[in-house]
Amino acid sequence: MALLSIEDVLFPGVDVELERLTVGPEIVLVEVAACGPLARCPSCGSPGKRRHSAYWRTLAERPLAGVKLAIRLRVRRFFCDRARCRQTTFVEQVPGLSERHVRSSVGLRQWLRAVATELGGRAGERLCHKLSIAAGRTRLLGLLEAPEVAERAPRVLGVDEFAFRRGHTYGTVLVDVETGRVVDVLPDRTSGTFAAWLREHPGAEIICRDRASAYTRAIKEAAPDAIEVADRWHLLQNLSAAVEKTCHQHRSCLRKHVEQEEPTPEPPVIDLPVPELPRTPLVERTRDRYADVHRLLEQNWTISAIARHFGLDRKTVRRFKTTPLDELLASAKDFGIHKARLLEPFKPYLNSRFTAGYTSGTRLFREIQERGYIGSVQVVRRHLAKLREGRVEPVRADIPSPRRITSWIMRPREILTDQEVEKLLDVRIACPDIARACDLARCFRDLLVNRRGGLLPEWIRQAEQDAPAPVRSFAGFLRQDLAAVTAGLTLEWSSGKVEGNVNRVKTIKRAMYGRASFRLLRIRILTRI
Repeated sequence: MALLSIEDVLFPGVDVELERLTVGPEIVLVEVAACGPLARCPSCGSPGKRRHSAYWRTLAERPLAGVKLAIRLRVRRFFCDRARCRQTTFVEQVPGLSERHVRSSVGLRQWLRAVATELGGRAGERLCHKLSIAAGRTRLLGLLEAPEVAERAPRVLGVDEFAFRRGHTYGTVLVDVETGRVVDVLPDRTSGTFAAWLREHPGAEIICRDRASAYTRAIKEAAPDAIEVADRWHLLQNLSAAVEKTCHQHRSCLRKHVEQEEPTPEPPVIDLPVPELPRTPLVERTRDRYADVHRLLEQNWTISAIARHFGLDRKTVRRFKTTPLDELLASAKDFGIHKARLLEPFKPYLNSRFTAGYTSGTRLFREIQERGYIGSVQVVRRHLAKLREGRVEPVRADIPSPRRITSWIMRPREILTDQEVEKLLDVRIACPDIARACDLARCFRDLLVNRRGGLLPEWIRQAEQDAPAPVRSFAGFLRQDLAAVTAGLTLEWSSGKVEGNVNRVKTIKRAMYGRASFRLLRIRILTRI
């Protein structure tokens, strides 16, 4: 087996000759001389035949076994003999090792650029410190450069928005759906910006989008021949919202059905907790301070001396002296308790009355107030609002929440349990409108899964005929965007890869955008693969 020289180990494939190697406790210094072919003038390209001089350059290099490595490189300067060239002399560069006006090796710059791409400035600086590389966050971020955007857009283009600051400012990310790579990032989500980009980068034949109207206007204006594809996930999400709204509107049907089958039970008896002092910091401090004050009083301390000893006002010490402990604790017990905890013993009663049809917050507040409730009416109203929205399960399990009914309808039949199938059947029997919404939702899901976009007009016609109002409204929106929705239910393309890149953009943005500019954010998105 052939033995490798030091040059082959430290500089593989680089035309240099080792002259000296100095090993120190903190740094390794390597002195090499360039020995490659004659260099060419960077201005005119003619070879340098006459040598002018030579000098030493110092380059930072990647660490060697955890120790800093520095290179002293001797390079040659040549005359440029072409008369019309403005470059009188020039210095040779060693391919794979040195570059003009740069004091680090090519390999080290590649390392630093990779660190900056993956981690950004501050995190990258911390990693470089651990790797024994001298590089600050400003230098790391300065190495990032945005790649050139192709002149033509990809054949299948995906577009979606992402939030710089949720609810205030948004940007747009453009993705090549076939490869899953980000093509470009735009500073806003307006139709004018996207239309201008489409004019500058023609070639998109298919554009996948959500149902945002701004992107639709831009496509019709700048790329009218492109096929628009509505995203299937957003279509299911909008249909799910319509079904849940239907379940909210017809909740009374479920109550009537239960009342017809079973007599309304009496409201449960409220078992109030045994009165006891809460273990709050203020109560404990009051008890300890009362004991300390009376202990010193028994030792014949004056009120002024006790006040100075504990750093209290004399009036406070006198109050602890003259007031019984029970009164002091009674005045302190209401502090430090979350008011919502006062409602806990009364929630079963409220849930039962709400299920029975009594939904007035003022009335129920007065009822539990007569039974010992000492909290505020706002806490009661907040709890009732959660019951109306389905975010809190009522006591009676035979009336499921609208969100749970919607999940039974939108999920495939084969993954529902026998108990869920039975409960959904009871809901369908109790309310014909929910049953109709269930049939239409499952039919639409079947069209989407099996790519039967040609049957969509018939589905819309049936939904507009006899569907509940929320589902009928959803069908009307589909008719307004019929071509894109039909393509989404027919073609294989969707915005799945776009949504994945949006999540990646959120990760990068949360790590650095609050302290940086849109330019830097765009560079990191485009350079990070």
